[in-house]
Amino acid sequence: MSEHDEQVALFDWAEMVHLPGIELMYAIPNGGHRHPAVAAKLKKEGVKASIPDIHLPIARGGYHGLYIELKKPKDATPAGRATEGQIEMLSALSEEGHLALLCVGWGAAKKTIVDYMAAGKTVVVVP
Repeated sequence: MSEHDEQVALFDWAEMVHLPGIELMYAIPNGGHRHPAVAAKLKKEGVKASIPDIHLPIARGGYHGLYIELKKPKDATPAGRATEGQIEMLSALSEEGHLALLCVGWGAAKKTIVDYMAAGKTVVVVP
């Protein structure tokens, strides 16, 4: 599966599950190849590199919200093949009170979301 397919699977699951507030979860389309003119226009509108792929704007467990940088399992290396900028952004978001994590595969992202929404549980990311 491609990273796109992993993210589609996660959002398909989110549409079927009955977690209060899950409908607020959205994708942040920062990646992909764009015509240079479109990329320049989006940059002027505030699109920034390294922003995580997914945001769940619900406060739980002392966090303001959840950000997920999703990688496909084939890319699973110690850093999940995240860029240095992505790792720095996850760290900066964490410092501001968000839970910001790298998840390898949609199954790990699903588990992260379920644990996060349970509020009292410790969030553990598994590949």
